[in-house]
Amino acid sequence: MSEQTYPITTVGATIFNQDNQLLLIKTHKWNHKYGLPGGKIEVGEASKQALIREVKEETNLDIFDIEFMLAQDVIFSEEFYKPKHFIFLNYRCQTSNSPNDVVLNEEAQSYVWVLPEEALQMDLNHPTKLLIEEVIKFANPQ
Repeated sequence: MSEQTYPITTVGATIFNQDNQLLLIKTHKWNHKYGLPGGKIEVGEASKQALIREVKEETNLDIFDIEFMLAQDVIFSEEFYKPKHFIFLNYRCQTSNSPNDVVLNEEAQSYVWVLPEEALQMDLNHPTKLLIEEVIKFANPQ
């Protein structure tokens, strides 16, 4: 199934702009579904520093007001392009960059800025859908 010995710990970012829109990226790694920028934490790197680095590498955006949101086990997801076991550490953050400042690296093919409720109507990978549902609950506590 996989040559992994241990799960891969990664970070992911729900990035909000000044209009409270969320950045989604479409990537071949997740079967051309929408997801979030993020990636692996390097040895010796704190998770928030990894998040700042990965967001910059993948989108060219600067982020701030970083808050932890949710940890997820993603074990051999059929949506991911190869069998891997991940632990996702997901954060909510802000950017003051213009929505047009996004510059994608080779990992993503396109991006959109949408309101979180609109995002749930899109073709999202499963972990992203669960995270956005949590973000909405956090913003609208009952």
